[in-house]
Amino acid sequence: MPRKGKYISHKNEQKLIEIGRQILRFMNTNSSKIYNYKQIADGIDYKNPRQREQVIQALHKLQGSEKIKEVEKGKYIVNLKIAGTLTGIIDFNQSGNAYVSVEGVEDDIFIHSKNVKDALQGDKVLIITYHFKGKKLEGSVLEVLERTRTEFVGTFQLVAHKDFGFVVCDKKTINTDIFIPKTKFGGAENGDKVIVKMTEWKPGDKNPEGEIIQVLGAPGEHETEIHSILAEYGLPYEFPQEVELDADKIDRRITDEEVAKRWDMRDICTFTIDPKDAKDFDDALSIRKLENGFWEIGVHIADVSHYVVPGTILDDEAYNRATSVYLVDRVVPMLPEVLSNDVCSLRPNEDKYTFSAVFQLNDKAEIQKQWFGRTVIHSDRRFTYEEAQERIETGEGDLAEEINTLDRLAKIMRDQRIKNGAITFDRSEVRFNLDENSEPVGVYFKISKDSNHLIEEFMLLANKKVSEFVSLTHKGGVTNNTFIYRVHDDPDPAKLEALRDFVSTFGYKMNLDNTKKVAESLNNLLHDVKGKGEENMIETLAMRSMSKAVYSTEPIGHYGLGFEYYSHFTSPIRRYPDLLAHRLLQHYLDGGKSPSKGELEEKAKHCSAMERLAADAERDSIKFMQVKFMEKHLGETFSGVISGVAEFGFWVEIPENGAEGLIKLRDLVDDSYSYDGKTHAVYGNRTGKKYQLGDEVRIKVVKANLIQKQLDFKIVD
Repeated sequence: MPRKGKYISHKNEQKLIEIGRQILRFMNTNSSKIYNYKQIADGIDYKNPRQREQVIQALHKLQGSEKIKEVEKGKYIVNLKIAGTLTGIIDFNQSGNAYVSVEGVEDDIFIHSKNVKDALQGDKVLIITYHFKGKKLEGSVLEVLERTRTEFVGTFQLVAHKDFGFVVCDKKTINTDIFIPKTKFGGAENGDKVIVKMTEWKPGDKNPEGEIIQVLGAPGEHETEIHSILAEYGLPYEFPQEVELDADKIDRRITDEEVAKRWDMRDICTFTIDPKDAKDFDDALSIRKLENGFWEIGVHIADVSHYVVPGTILDDEAYNRATSVYLVDRVVPMLPEVLSNDVCSLRPNEDKYTFSAVFQLNDKAEIQKQWFGRTVIHSDRRFTYEEAQERIETGEGDLAEEINTLDRLAKIMRDQRIKNGAITFDRSEVRFNLDENSEPVGVYFKISKDSNHLIEEFMLLANKKVSEFVSLTHKGGVTNNTFIYRVHDDPDPAKLEALRDFVSTFGYKMNLDNTKKVAESLNNLLHDVKGKGEENMIETLAMRSMSKAVYSTEPIGHYGLGFEYYSHFTSPIRRYPDLLAHRLLQHYLDGGKSPSKGELEEKAKHCSAMERLAADAERDSIKFMQVKFMEKHLGETFSGVISGVAEFGFWVEIPENGAEGLIKLRDLVDDSYSYDGKTHAVYGNRTGKKYQLGDEVRIKVVKANLIQKQLDFKIVD
C-alpha cells in the first residue's frame, strides 16, 4: 500500500472533497460490502499512482468525518449511522427514479433509480446526500428503516417446468418481481391476479421472497380489478364480523329521556338534498321565519358520536378506515351499513338524533345569532339535486318557497366568500351509467348547479362557524382550544410564477403582489377561460399550483376558501375527522378543558394519509371504467385536447367522455421530438412541429389495457 499523504494543501481541499463524494457514491452501490483502497480506486477510475495517492487522502478525510469506517487495516465500509445522513419517506415516479421528503428540509431529495437499493414506495429510508458533479443535490439509499407495506397486488407467473414462480406487481411501488416457492403458491394458478405478502429480502438478492395470501381472480374481469384496486391501497372491503355484531347491538330507539337533553326541532320544516343515488344522508336543512323577521336556518348533521363511542371496536374500525371510499360502482363505507344507511342516515319521515348549527340570518344573509348543540329532527322530504334545481328554476313544487329562500341567501354568502378571497374551482366530474352487470353503457358529467351550491354554502357556513366558535373567544381573542382543522396552505410561489408566465402566452395576466391579488387573479383567470379551448389545460395547471388540503391541529387557515378558521363538521358518516370535531365541540360545550395536541395531531395525519389513499383508489376505478368503456371504441377516431406532457410522450383527453390516453413520442414517426418543461410542449427537432398542452388533435384509439388501466392513442393527421 503506498505511503499515506501527510499534508493536504488548501488548493487540493476541494479536489479531495469531490473525490470523497465519488467514493461514497461507489461504496453506496453496495453499502454492506467491505472495500480495500484498490477496489475503491478502480471503482472511481483513479488508477495512476498520483490519483491513488489522492484516493488514500480522501479516504482518511472520510474516515475522520466518520462517513466511512476502517474495519481492518486498509479495508473500509460505509458508516450507516453517520451524522449528516437524512431520514425521510421515499416516493417513486414512473421512470423508477425517486424523491425523498425529509421533515424540516424544504426541497425533496432526488434519488436515481440505480441508488434506491431495496426501498419501496412509501418506505422510511436512511439516505446520504451529495452534489452530483458538484452541482445538483442528490442522494443514495443506505438502508430501509421501516417498510410502509409488505402486501402487494400482482399477476402470478408460473415458471415452466420449475417449482417456483414470480408475482409481477401492477404498480411501480416495487421495482422487482417477487419470488414465490412452490410451497407458497396459495392455490394460485398461472395468470391469476393475487395478493402477495413479501416475507424476506436478503441482502444481495435481486428478488424478495413472498407467499400468495389471496387469489383475486382472472385479470381484466370487473370484480377482480375493483377488488385489486382496494387491495393495492390496503383498503378493506368487508367489515370484521365482530364489528358488524357490535353495530347490530346499537339501540336504535328515540327515547324520551334522550330527547329531553336535546333541542326538539321535529316540528320545524326540514328536508335533505342529495344525489339521486345517495344512500346515506348525513346532513339536512331546516328553515322557518321568526317573529323578529329573521330566518332561522338549521344545519343538521347525523349525530354519529351518540352511537360510535371511543374505546369500542366500532370506533377503532372507523378510525382505521378514516373515510368512506367512493368507487365508480360501489361505496366502501367507513361505518357498517346498519349505521351509515339506517341508524344515522337522516331518512325522510323518521325521527333522528342530530348535532346542529342553527343560525338566525337577516335578508342580507348576515348572522344575527348562532347556536350549536345536540338536537332531534324529523325530515319531511328527501330531495334530489335535480328536484331542488327544478324548484329554483321554476319556483313551483312542494317547498319551493323554502328552497328559493335558502338559494337566495346562499348566493349572497357565495358572492361574499369570493370577494373575501375564495377561489372558485368548479370542474365537472365524470360519471358512468352502468347496467345491471356494472358494465359502462354511457358517460356523463356531474356539473354543479344552484342546488349544489345551496347545500355547499350552508355546509361551509356550519364548518367555518363551528371552527371559529371553538377557536375564538367572544372578545375576539384566541382560545388555544385543541381542535382538528381542515387546512389549506398558500400556493407555492414558484408554481404561481410558472403559471403566470405560461398563461401570459395566451394573453392572460396575473397579479401576484399579495394573497388577495393572487386569489382575484385566479378567479378572473378561471372566469376568462370558460368555454375556450385552453380552459381545461389552464384549470388543471391552476389546480396543480395549489397546496394539498390536509387535517391538522394548527389553524393555519384555508387558502382556497379564504377562511382563517375552518374544520370538517358536516359528514361524520363518511369522514372520521368530522366525528372527532363533534366530540371536541360537545366537550367544550360541556365546559371541558383543552386536551393535549399530540394524540390528536397523530390522528389528523392518519386521516390525511387515508384520504389520499381513498382519492387514489377512486381515480384508479374511474380510469378502469374509462378504459372499459373505450374498449368498445377501438379503432375509432376522436377529437381530443392535450392534457399533459412528459419526456416520453403526451396525454390526450377526449372531452365528450373524459377518457385520457397516451401518445408515445417513439410512435411519432414524422420526426424525433424533444420535451420542453417550461412550455409544456414537445418540439420536432427537424420540422419544428409542436404539440403543446391545450392543443386540439385528432386521435385514434389503438389499445385499451384493462389491467394497467391505460389507453394508447395514435395521432391522426
